[in-house]
Amino acid sequence: MKTKIVLTCIAVICLLLCSVFSLMAAQAPNIVVKSPNGQVSAAISLNDAGCLTYSLKNRGETVLLPSPIGIIVDGNDLGTNAKLGQPAFSEINETYPTRGVHSTAVNYCKVATIPVTGGPSNTPWTLEFRLFDDGAAYRYVVPGNGTRRVNGESSAWILPSNATVWSQDNIGCYEGLFAKAKVSELTPEKVVGSPVTVELPDGIGYAVVSEANLVNYSDMALKVTPQGGLSALFHADKEGWNATGDIISPWRVTMVSPDLNGLVNSDIHHNLCPPASKELALADWIQPGRTVWQWWSSGAPKYSEQRKWVDWAKQLGFEYYLIDEGWRNWKDGDKDQWKCLKGVVDYANTQNVKVVIWVHSKEVFDPSDRKTYFDNAKRAGVAGLKIDFPPAARLDWVNWYDDVLREAAALHLLVDFHGAVKPSGRDRTWPNEISREAVRGHEWHINRYHRILPPEHDAVLPFNRYLAGHGDYTPTVFNPDELHGYTWARELAQAIVFTSPFLCYADRPDHYLGNESIDLLKSIPSVWDETVVLPGSKVGSVAAFARRSGKEWFIGVINSGETAELNLPLGFLGQGTYSVDQWADAPDRNDSWSRKNYSVGAKDSIPLTIRGKGGFVARLTPLP
Repeated sequence: MKTKIVLTCIAVICLLLCSVFSLMAAQAPNIVVKSPNGQVSAAISLNDAGCLTYSLKNRGETVLLPSPIGIIVDGNDLGTNAKLGQPAFSEINETYPTRGVHSTAVNYCKVATIPVTGGPSNTPWTLEFRLFDDGAAYRYVVPGNGTRRVNGESSAWILPSNATVWSQDNIGCYEGLFAKAKVSELTPEKVVGSPVTVELPDGIGYAVVSEANLVNYSDMALKVTPQGGLSALFHADKEGWNATGDIISPWRVTMVSPDLNGLVNSDIHHNLCPPASKELALADWIQPGRTVWQWWSSGAPKYSEQRKWVDWAKQLGFEYYLIDEGWRNWKDGDKDQWKCLKGVVDYANTQNVKVVIWVHSKEVFDPSDRKTYFDNAKRAGVAGLKIDFPPAARLDWVNWYDDVLREAAALHLLVDFHGAVKPSGRDRTWPNEISREAVRGHEWHINRYHRILPPEHDAVLPFNRYLAGHGDYTPTVFNPDELHGYTWARELAQAIVFTSPFLCYADRPDHYLGNESIDLLKSIPSVWDETVVLPGSKVGSVAAFARRSGKEWFIGVINSGETAELNLPLGFLGQGTYSVDQWADAPDRNDSWSRKNYSVGAKDSIPLTIRGKGGFVARLTPLP
C-alpha cells in the first residue's frame, strides 16, 4: 500500500511540475514537426524544470497548450531531467483498403524519431512523433532487457479553457452517456474514457483525444487535471504492470479538423496500427454483412424456432444470423448443445446464411479452454463468435484480445467483441474482428429493463465513439411499443449513420418484413465506399450523413430533442441526375412514414424540418 501511495504521489508531482513550468520559456530550441500540408504542427521542448512538453497548432490556431510528456518506469518519470538528441525525420505515404466509413484509407504523415535521455538515471529512450494533416500522435519506446515496472505516464493534453468537451465516464465497457461541459467547468480528478471530443473556441474547429494500437499495455482512461486538461490514467492496473524487454506504448492521439467531416473521415487510428499479414488481408472468408438477432426482441434463442430465424435472414437478404446467449442450454434427445448447433448451421448453409454464436469471455480466457471452444465452434461450422463481458482492460486482458483474434484467424473465425474496451485501430492488424460494442446502444433502450436513451445520445456518437472505430450499436427498431417517442425514420437512419461491418439489427425480422420500407432497409449495406458529413450537423444535436455504396448514395439524419431546420446540399453527387426515394417522419405518428420521390442533381438541395426525436432517410439512385 505504501508503494502504491508513493508511486501515485510521484506521478502527480511530476505532472504538476511539468504543467506549471511548461508555461515558462523553454531552455532549449523547439523541435518542430509539421504535417504534410504544413497546417498541423507540434513543438516539442523542455521547460525550465527540465520536463518534456509539446504543444499543438492547426492552421496557426492553438489546439493544445504546452502539455507534459513522460512515461514512468520503475518509479522514475523519464520525461523529467530530459535531454533531447538530434531527431531523424522521415515520412510515410501509402493507401490501403479499409472498411466502414470509406473503402480506401490514406496514411500520409511526417515522422520524427527523437532520442531522449531522462529521469534521475538519464535513461535513454525514444520519442516517436507522427504528424498527419488531421492530427498528431506520439509514443514512447524504452529499450531494455529483463523485467521492469511501468507505473503510468505523465502524458497530458492541456486544452484551451474555453473549449467545449463531450465525454462519458464508463471506463470498463465504455457504455456511458455523454456529458457536455466547458474545459473550465470540468471537475478536477474526474475520470472519463477516450475518445473525448473537443470543440475549440472561436469556431476554429475540433480536436479529439484518444489512443491507438492498444497492445501489450494497460488501457488508458483520462483524468481531469487542475490546470484545465486531461492526463493519462491506467484505471485497470492502478499499481502498474510488469513489462519484459522493450517497452512500447500505444500512440497518444490528438485528432484535429476544421469541421466534423474531417473527423469522421480520419484514418489515424488504423494508420497507427500494423497492417495485417498478406494472407489475412486478402482472406475471402472475412466478409462484412448484416445479421438478424433474437436477444433484444425475443430473449434467449429457442431451439425449436431456429429454422424460422434462418428463413427470416434469407428473406431479408442478410448474410448472417447471430445466435445469442442461451443456445448452450439446447438439448434434443441425446444431442447436446454442439450437435444441436451443428444441425442449425447445416440448415443455414442450405439457405446461404452464415451463423455467429455468443460466448462468455470467461469460457475462452484460459488458452486451453479457448482452444477447445474454438475447435468445437469450427467443427460445428459457425462463421464467427460474439464474445461478451470481458472485464476492464488490464494488461492481461488487453493481450487476450490479440490472442483471441490470432487464434480465431487461424481457424477462419470472425470475432465480435461485446462489453469490451473501446477499439484502437487493431482491426487493421486483425481484420477478422468484424465489429465491437463499447457503446451504449439499443441494449440500453428496451422496455423489459426500463431503460431509455436520451435523444442527444445518438447525435454525439458519430462524432465521438465512432471516431475510434466500428461499433455494434444494434440499430433500428420498428416495433411501435419500443419506440418511446422516437420515429421510424430516426431508427432506420441509425443503420446508415452508425458504422459496423457486422451490422446487427435489433428488432424481430417480421417487424421489418411487414414494413413499407422493407426494400430500402434491405438495400442498406454494412460498409461504405465514401462518406460526407452534411452541413447542419452538430455534436449532440444533429448527425446528417451522406454515404455512397457503388453508384448509389444514402442519406441518414438523426435528430435530438429539438426541431431542426436543415438544407442538405447535394454537391457530393457529381455529374448526372439522381432519383430520390425519400422516407421522412410522418407528421402525426412515430410508427409511420412521409414518403416522396423526385429527381435531383448536384446543384440541388433538400430542405428539411425534422421534429424532435425524429429523422430522415433517402436513397439516391443515378438515372440513365
